[in-house]
Amino acid sequence: MLIAVVLVSVFCAVLSLGAVGFMGWLNRSTLQAQPTPTETVASTTATPPPVPATVAARGNLSSSEQTTVSIFRNAAPSVVYITKLSVRRDPFRRNALAIPQGTGSGFIWDDQGHIVTNFHVIQGGDAAQVTLSDQSTYNATLVGVYPDKDIAVLKVEAPTGKLQPLPIGASEDLTVGQHVFAIGNPFGLDHTLSTGVVSGIGREIQSVTGRPIQGVIQTDAAINPGNSGGPLLDSAGRLIGVNTMIYSPSGASAGIGFAVPVDIVRVTVPQLIAHGKVQRPGLGIQIDEGNLARRAGVKGVLILGVIQGSGAEKAGLQPATQDSRTGRISLGDIIIAIDEQPTPTPTDLFRAVDAHNVGDTIQVTVRNTEGTRTLPIQLTALPD
Repeated sequence: MLIAVVLVSVFCAVLSLGAVGFMGWLNRSTLQAQPTPTETVASTTATPPPVPATVAARGNLSSSEQTTVSIFRNAAPSVVYITKLSVRRDPFRRNALAIPQGTGSGFIWDDQGHIVTNFHVIQGGDAAQVTLSDQSTYNATLVGVYPDKDIAVLKVEAPTGKLQPLPIGASEDLTVGQHVFAIGNPFGLDHTLSTGVVSGIGREIQSVTGRPIQGVIQTDAAINPGNSGGPLLDSAGRLIGVNTMIYSPSGASAGIGFAVPVDIVRVTVPQLIAHGKVQRPGLGIQIDEGNLARRAGVKGVLILGVIQGSGAEKAGLQPATQDSRTGRISLGDIIIAIDEQPTPTPTDLFRAVDAHNVGDTIQVTVRNTEGTRTLPIQLTALPD
């Protein structure tokens, strides 16, 4: 019995010691977790603000950068934003509603308010608005268009002080590798500058009428939708072309853009301003631009009609005829060359004629069932 009491006493003593030890550990842990007075003061002190990174000193802009900046600053005030509008009548209020249809670019031609752009920028629109570099907007009137070269001229009644024309350059002496600068409004982002070089010269593209535009400038300066009608400048800040189209499967710039050469523009625009149209040289004939010549196995330009009083009529050119009873077509004269240059297709004929002016005399070689002959024909102005 005494042994049992002793064991119980020992067991209780052990439990007491264990409890004291546990409480001591607990107290030590709690004390260690609590901050000391010094730590408490430090934790309430405000954290100093972060120090911005030091800006490294930058030297002067390079000469090429200075040139680019100068070209943009000088030319940007001459570049405008064009909005093509469709006018609709409100059947309830009987008001005219001007609905934006598309946008493009253009540039100031003179201090009279004439604006040059692409024909396709305003094609199909009922009206147009022009926004100048200071964001002032004016209703534009149409002065004239030349779809064959994708050129149009608008006019705005803006104060002369806001009209800064671009200096005009030349395109006949351009060389591949020259630096060029395009300014426009791609995707509605006004006054965007892109730079590049002349990638090719003497290119040929088709206008909206299907007529060839020759001497076109190819550039890798980024040209995107909205750039159309904007200026292409050389390193002297002179106008050398009008940005007109891109070659791209996706519709965005792929590094192949085209500009109508200024040598065409500086001859075309004054005529549009003076007469509202351009006098186009022509032989005075109607030609087959479809598949008739191909189906007939003809290599050359098939004449379908001759305009009365034209150079072609005076030279005696004969068109194809059709028998009213049988419907059979008898071929007349087929143009095979102009000035000894072969004209196997209508495009070749257009290219040869467009190299001349109204009043010029050219040598036209024709073939018919009786043989081949060459005739001098004076070019006349084509009717509208």
